Amino acid sequence: MKSAREAKSAAVVINAGARRGAAAPAVDTLQRAGLSVSSVHQVLSGTELAGTLDRVIADGHDLVVVGGGDGTVSFAAGRLAGTGTVLGVLPLGTANDLARTLEIPSDLSGACATLADGKVVDIDLGRANGQPFLNVASVGLSVGVTETLSPRLKRYLGPLAYGVAAVRAYARHKPFKARLEFPDGDHETLELEDMLQVAVGNGRHYGGGNAVSPTAGIDDHTLDIYAIPGAPLREHVRIARMLRDGSFVERRGVYHLTCQRVRLVTEPPMPVNLDGEIATATPADFTIDRNAVHVVVPHSSNSASFDG
Repeated sequence: MKSAREAKSAAVVINAGARRGAAAPAVDTLQRAGLSVSSVHQVLSGTELAGTLDRVIADGHDLVVVGGGDGTVSFAAGRLAGTGTVLGVLPLGTANDLARTLEIPSDLSGACATLADGKVVDIDLGRANGQPFLNVASVGLSVGVTETLSPRLKRYLGPLAYGVAAVRAYARHKPFKARLEFPDGDHETLELEDMLQVAVGNGRHYGGGNAVSPTAGIDDHTLDIYAIPGAPLREHVRIARMLRDGSFVERRGVYHLTCQRVRLVTEPPMPVNLDGEIATATPADFTIDRNAVHVVVPHSSNSASFDG
């Protein structure tokens, strides 16, 4: 399937707990846009999501539209990877960084129009200890941000909630040690001390529009790694101002590497944030599944291509 219009059967799965997770408006808009919806499922938990996705895949739908935030969509991508079923994205969360990377409109009508008339591309899927992520996996400050972000804060502030949560998490952050090991031998092992954050990127955007690096992409078959050390507040403020375009990786003291496999060990062991969900812990092995997920994007999108 190379075009959304070729879909013979489409299922819609919506996380009702997402910031804009009401099912009825989304389904009505999809149908008005011209997409034939065969079944609709509304879920409230990760357990429900897993079971529902397994059922719609078994039912033979060739397009599964998933509505929710980045964590929901990444989990679904992991479930759909390798099945041949195409993923459709309804960005109903707060950050919607995958949609930003793929150039999918953030408004409901625009996203639905893309799903009804878009093209199909294949994108890479990152894994941390086997758990899927599409945007970024990270340890350190970002985990504190995730723990600080409450549904109420996201509901009232939208993407601005990330800035508020980052300030709060920064005030509580404790430095940690990290070791980056490269099983393929493409880099020497890195021993890092007094770290603020270590991140492994599969896609381009994360954290409400920040870029992993100026060259990061979701279809380049590589992982982008950056590591930000502890520093005076003024230096971290300078880095924060450069997050939007990813140019912070060029700052002195910031580490930036690319690879296809990496192992992260921290002292102490730490939780790992996968696209806004704390889903595993260090030590963590990161890999990339090349062209693992087929997804609908606008015809004008240059974020990825179809390799088959």
